Amino acid sequence: MRGTIFYVIFMNEKRYYSLDKFYREKFGCKVIKISLDAGFTCPNKDGFKNIGGCIFCNGASGIGDKKDTLEVQFEKVKNVLLKKWKNAKYIPFLEANTNTYGALETLKKVYEPLLKFDNVVGLNIATRCDSIREEVYDYLEELNNRTFLTIELGLQSSFDETLNLINRGHTKDEFTACVRELKKRNINVVIHIINGLPFETEEMMYKTIEYINYLKVDGIKFHMLYIEKDTALYKMFLNEKFSLLSREDYIRIVCNQISMLDKNVVVHRLVSDPAREKLVEPKWLINKFEILNDIDKYLKEYNLFQGKEKE
Repeated sequence: MRGTIFYVIFMNEKRYYSLDKFYREKFGCKVIKISLDAGFTCPNKDGFKNIGGCIFCNGASGIGDKKDTLEVQFEKVKNVLLKKWKNAKYIPFLEANTNTYGALETLKKVYEPLLKFDNVVGLNIATRCDSIREEVYDYLEELNNRTFLTIELGLQSSFDETLNLINRGHTKDEFTACVRELKKRNINVVIHIINGLPFETEEMMYKTIEYINYLKVDGIKFHMLYIEKDTALYKMFLNEKFSLLSREDYIRIVCNQISMLDKNVVVHRLVSDPAREKLVEPKWLINKFEILNDIDKYLKEYNLFQGKEKE
């Protein structure tokens, strides 16, 4: 059943600028990101900035097996994908933790071999706005001249009070400065946000979209806040009983955010994809493809499309 739902979503024209459409326009073929764990840590976990990380972090990446080399991790996923897409190209995605948090020579030893893997057309690097040194900015700029480089930054919220509450360890101003530095060097930037953070109002979630438009970034990933076992967020949820967004509210909010979003911003993700065995709430997130289908339906029913509010 889920495969059928996914096929319907995949084949229909979207009312937002999807990542698949962007890749096909840019590369002329199917392009797939392969998530990797390079074994980096995070300054928000190891004590440099904070201990324990963000309150929603469970300390485990859930991405690949860092005991394997990056090439082995890459090939394991690629071999599965080849059964469905025989002529696809690939983008290695250093997703786990903070992948610019290390000595420059260490970063080079991780990044450079990835570009030599067969049928690789780019590189995605997930990091934090407070974890890119000047010499690393210079290297990223040089790397961007050789491949299609994308830097993914976790913002989560544009409100400092929320950033402080969730223990992000950086401010909105620090985030702004980082994005400006990356864009000055013509580097593709994707921002992650979370809807439904504790005590945020719907209006605050829309303000975060306005901030993203202001930054003139290239892509966005929407997430729904979810609670996993063994996290500080779980303890907060038990003690303070803040409310989580319902499925209906999340769909309505994310569709309204899409209508506010600049037309040229690529939508990389529309909803979170938690591990079933760790998820506490909300249980409705388990049915990811049904949620995606209902987002499409809502956009069509209410005649919403990306950039509508900007016209």
